[in-house]
Amino acid sequence: MLKPLHLSRSELAAYVARQVATFYPDGLDADAPAILAAHMDPALARLGRCINEVRWWTPDAFDHLHSTQYTLFLYYLSNTIWKATGHRTLCSKLFGLNKALNGIDLFYEIDMPEVMFIGHSVGIVFAKATYGNYLVVYQNSTVGKNHGVAPVLGEGVVMYAGTAIIGGCQVGDGTVLSQGTSLVNTDSPGHCTVYPGAAGKVVFKSVRRDALQDIFRR
Repeated sequence: MLKPLHLSRSELAAYVARQVATFYPDGLDADAPAILAAHMDPALARLGRCINEVRWWTPDAFDHLHSTQYTLFLYYLSNTIWKATGHRTLCSKLFGLNKALNGIDLFYEIDMPEVMFIGHSVGIVFAKATYGNYLVVYQNSTVGKNHGVAPVLGEGVVMYAGTAIIGGCQVGDGTVLSQGTSLVNTDSPGHCTVYPGAAGKVVFKSVRRDALQDIFRR
């Protein structure tokens, strides 16, 4: 079972409650400490599933001072509370807290994968799209809609820094977007690396090695 390294579970809930009250001193959500405490275990269980898959991280250990782990934790916590209670104001505050602390736009209503890795969260934006498991996203990357149409990402998609997947894209399993590459209303065949091409087009090349082996224990 996942264990916070520095705080007990009750102390962690109180810590988050104090952060929320500091960033949003509006006097609302007086029940926040109790709600956070009540949903700490399922949120940490979801986080543990993710942490235990990442090669660089110690299994069953959560460090709230590790910014990437805390980024994921705030998302899983907000999404868990939202699904269980529909408590919109508290979930909005957790979303805003994650945005303020870690520079990520990850709304609590979005269904993210059980296993994912965020590499430097600053500037990452996630739309309400479909996300496959073992997702990897690095800084300044965007998944967005175009005219209300959202992309569908398969399993094991890797978005390196400064990439984008926008609109009606069917992104096949094992697609890797090289730095600065954008897919806009363009499908990917999967198991390929995508590079910028001429005249705004993209080029698909065969994958030489599995990039996920460097990140996940699988």
